[in-house]
Amino acid sequence: MNHTEIIDKDVIYEDNHLIAINKKAGDIVQIDETGDMSMEDMVKAYLKKKYDKPNEAFVGVIHRLDRPVSGMILFAKTSKALERMNKSFQDRDVKKTYLAIVRQRPRKTEGKLINWLIRNRQTRVTKAFPREVKGGSYAELDYALVGELNGFYLLRVEPLTGRTHQIRAQLAAMGCPIVGDNKYGYPRGSSLGSICLHSRSLVFTHPIKKDKMELVASLPKDGFWDKFESLAG
Repeated sequence: MNHTEIIDKDVIYEDNHLIAINKKAGDIVQIDETGDMSMEDMVKAYLKKKYDKPNEAFVGVIHRLDRPVSGMILFAKTSKALERMNKSFQDRDVKKTYLAIVRQRPRKTEGKLINWLIRNRQTRVTKAFPREVKGGSYAELDYALVGELNGFYLLRVEPLTGRTHQIRAQLAAMGCPIVGDNKYGYPRGSSLGSICLHSRSLVFTHPIKKDKMELVASLPKDGFWDKFESLAG
């Protein structure tokens, strides 16, 4: 489901340079062929209205989340912040933590997954290979089993590279497709157009103030994620 506006309670953090939003599953970060309202435009509209700006507000896309994924996403409010945060992401100076719910218990309670990914541009599905393949992109993540609830397992995932569909493809290759992600092998999709993958937190150095920042996105209130609140910590 695509939303059309951002309201105050969606904002996790804001200063003169950055704004962090708790993205709803189903929203797109940047405009695509669907023509649906993008988060980039929603944030522009939110800032224009909030500060009664006569002209369009500057909003820079620093990183992206897949459409069916919820949680923490950071935008820049100035070109300087955008340039510096882009560099921080490229240099892997940003610690990204996700929460994923799977139905299959991982064989090991924690580990590192290293794969080479190849994306099929027609199907828009990324395939993870266990060893280097021609044209493949190196992908690395750490995961840990946080707990179990009613036959579902909550994983904490920290991607060390930023590849398209990386977490979805790597967990599926491990035999643990994310709940609702029928594109990557889960038997059923979600009627809400969501998968149980949530961008939980970002830890980074502020691009202007140089403070250490840790921003956390609360879990979706959708009747399912809520049950995992105590496990999530």
